Amino acid sequence: MPAIKLFGRKWLAASDDLVYPGLFEIFIRTVWLILIGIACSRYYQFTWGCQSGGELVRAYLLGVIAFLVTSECLMLVIVRQSAKGSIMETRARKYVEPLLTVKILLLLPEIAWNILGSLWMFGPNVKCSYEHYTVMVVQTFVLFDWILIGLTIFGLALIFDPLGSLSMKRLESSIDHGKFLNVWIRRFRFFWWMRKDENADETFQHVAGLFCSLFHGTDLVPSDLVAGFILLRIKQKREVHELRRLNLLPVKTYTSDASEIFQNTPSWMSLEKAHYYMKLCLAFYGWIFAIYQQSCTGCFNVMKNLTYCACLRRKAVPIVGDNCCYCYLAGVQSLLPLSTDDIVFASFKDRLCEIPFCVMVDHRTSNVLIIIRGSLSLRDLITDFAADSGIFEGEGIPPGTQAHNSMIIGAKVILKLLDDNKVLERAFNMYPQYNLVITGHSLGAGIGILLAFLLRPRYPFLIVYAFSTPAGLLTREAARAAEEFALTIGIGDDLVMRLSVDSVENLRTAKLMALRMCRLPKYRVVLNGFGYMLFGIPEKDLSETWITCNTICCPQVTLPLLNEGDSNERKENLMYDQDFTRRRYSKAKLYVAGRILHLTKCESEKPEGKSKKKKRKKEKKFQMRWAQAEEFTDLLVMPRMLLDHLPETMEETLDILLKQQNDLPYYIDP
Repeated sequence: MPAIKLFGRKWLAASDDLVYPGLFEIFIRTVWLILIGIACSRYYQFTWGCQSGGELVRAYLLGVIAFLVTSECLMLVIVRQSAKGSIMETRARKYVEPLLTVKILLLLPEIAWNILGSLWMFGPNVKCSYEHYTVMVVQTFVLFDWILIGLTIFGLALIFDPLGSLSMKRLESSIDHGKFLNVWIRRFRFFWWMRKDENADETFQHVAGLFCSLFHGTDLVPSDLVAGFILLRIKQKREVHELRRLNLLPVKTYTSDASEIFQNTPSWMSLEKAHYYMKLCLAFYGWIFAIYQQSCTGCFNVMKNLTYCACLRRKAVPIVGDNCCYCYLAGVQSLLPLSTDDIVFASFKDRLCEIPFCVMVDHRTSNVLIIIRGSLSLRDLITDFAADSGIFEGEGIPPGTQAHNSMIIGAKVILKLLDDNKVLERAFNMYPQYNLVITGHSLGAGIGILLAFLLRPRYPFLIVYAFSTPAGLLTREAARAAEEFALTIGIGDDLVMRLSVDSVENLRTAKLMALRMCRLPKYRVVLNGFGYMLFGIPEKDLSETWITCNTICCPQVTLPLLNEGDSNERKENLMYDQDFTRRRYSKAKLYVAGRILHLTKCESEKPEGKSKKKKRKKEKKFQMRWAQAEEFTDLLVMPRMLLDHLPETMEETLDILLKQQNDLPYYIDP
């Protein structure tokens, strides 16, 4: 940081990013130089006995050695220069760009020399009586040199930035913003298989707008994101330790006693029911998840549930979007005993803003279920990223409500399919005494809550079991209204439950401030960070970064929030603001919806006696409490923020909590 400028454009690399790639290239070229040296010492003398072309072999070998030595020496200097200074001290690395320019230009004569070598070694010019010892070996050298050149070109392609034109430097107006927006849209259109989706243009527009607002003008490169996450993790640890030392951390009382947690809640809120519906959500991830979870037998379990040539049979169950063998349905049945007679309607279409879902009759709980799948494909991720807020209107919805834009579209798509096929009407005509339940995980949880708002005028007693609901879902009043019919369950440091446009913008600002405060070279930040993560090496160097800054009293950057009274002009100005700390893409602050049950891991009680110590040490224990949506507005950098979001983690945690109910309750105030 900032990005290097070569050949009149910016690249996706900084001048301090060349330490580890440079050392890797030096290692590869050194090994190759040693091998060529050994080959020359053994076979060079035989080239004098060639009938013709011996001088070409000698010239090629000496030329390759010269290129290798020159590249290694130049790369050593570049690595030395790239390791100088802190992340923001670019003047200490002022020679990196000209040296790197020379290194890249040196690639041209190296390619030309290898072309000549290919023509000589694979052509009729070289004829030797010791072909097994000279020509074949040198031909191998030529091929491997092409591999080295290809790897170098591939590395340049990885750091090529299509947005790197130096003529487009600032977001000064909506016209300039539109230029960057179009470049991002062209980048997303690389996913050609998504262009046919009905909502592709609108979704790409929203995602491109978000990425343009987040990253343009910040001069961040991919390595800065890695270093920034490491620095923020250490900074947040120091803040927590300091707050604990000063006894300023808010007291949060957790308990493992479910009877106490659910004593003042409706009867439908319980761990048993939540665990049951979570297993349904888990199974609905289909055959991909079945093979992932059952690595040895998953494929065979799916195969035995296949319905071969189903497209040629009379369809007893209305299933759309699956293939001819009903692979998706087979995956669901391999994870959960499910009869097709209980399926009223299922759509396995996976498109932008169109998520697979199933409507089934559950005789065990006497409910009609709508199960909505969570994020599984690249389309789902892009749907998640299209997180701009949009107007969400309907009967019973608080006026002025805004919600996650692509999830609004997803909920309305499901509602249209339900209405067009009269799915719920048919289900309740067969079982009028049953109730309606909606459940989903992650993206499915968010869409499920929005769908519940749309269906409540018809089915006022419906309930929602939502797991790992995204943070940027609804404005606060609507999120509070959802507490009446929705139970949201989250675990520990779940990333998605804290992920919204507002929290990402705040994280971007905090990361940039951390990079500016850091006094360590980037290669040391990355090395110490990965060492601490993989091997538990103490992050002493990283901790010293924050010694000169009081993490509790340090002034924080004040970020403007958009109020409902803001004018459209002010919103547009904030989107194009050159100061990244003021630039805001979100039009409203969105929250997690429903009544939130937060689960977290706790230290298990130490057993008495040495015989049980080893066994009890491995046991996991969890605790829970009711939380507020405001607690999930900050994005924290934590080791388990991705693992805590996985559906199998949620199912395992609920299962452990249920088994704990026979134990004595205990309380922990962290």
